[in-house]
Amino acid sequence: MKQTLLQILNKQIVRFGLIAGLNTLFGYGIFALLIYSGLHYTLAVFISTVVGVLFNFKTYGILVFKSSKNSLIFRFIGVYAIVYLFNISGICVFERFAISNYFAAMIMLVPVGLLSFVLNKLFVYKTI
Repeated sequence: MKQTLLQILNKQIVRFGLIAGLNTLFGYGIFALLIYSGLHYTLAVFISTVVGVLFNFKTYGILVFKSSKNSLIFRFIGVYAIVYLFNISGICVFERFAISNYFAAMIMLVPVGLLSFVLNKLFVYKTI
């Protein structure tokens, strides 16, 4: 039976959500540890993003988009640069309202995740 584009997207977004949960726990754990150790949130987000990129590249590529093409890493890094800037901007906005960096980062998880899925689908794994 032939699947419609909507059915494929629904399966991908569900897989993306599950893998994003794993990746988020990993990345947020690193972020929280770095904040706890006294780093500024911009550096903590940067380091946790860099550390998580290779792990995320493989998990999203293989488990979500069914791709093991290492040549897509540069596009993936480009997407993460955009996601990083979006994440920092959001945390900065919440900081201005005296919301802790820990909580602000948790609030940003959903919009950051959605942005990441859309950008990865459109620009990294667009042929898949």
